[in-house]
Amino acid sequence: MALNPLFYLQRLLLLAIWVMSAAILVSVVVSWLRAARVRVPYSNPVLRAVEALGELLLRPIRNAIPTAGGGLDFSPVVALVILQVVRELVLRLTGSSP
Repeated sequence: MALNPLFYLQRLLLLAIWVMSAAILVSVVVSWLRAARVRVPYSNPVLRAVEALGELLLRPIRNAIPTAGGGLDFSPVVALVILQVVRELVLRLTGSSP
C-alpha cells in the first residue's frame, strides 16, 4: 500500500508545528522560573537549543508587537495562535485529519 506523498508532507508540517509550540511553551515556563528566581542553568545545552528554537518565531513577533504595561510579553500567545492557524490550514488543505 503506497501512501500519498502529501500524507508525509502533512505529517512533517504537523510535527514541525508541534515541536515549535512545545519549544515556545518550554521557553515561557523557563522564563517564569527564572523570574521567580528558581535556579535554571543558562548553560544547559538542551534548554539553550529549545529557547533558540522558540526565538525563531518569537523575535519577529516581539519586534512587531510592543510589550504591554508592566513588561508583559504577549508574543508567545500570538505565536501559538499563529501556529494553530497554520495547523488548521495544513489540515484543511490536505483534506484530512491528524
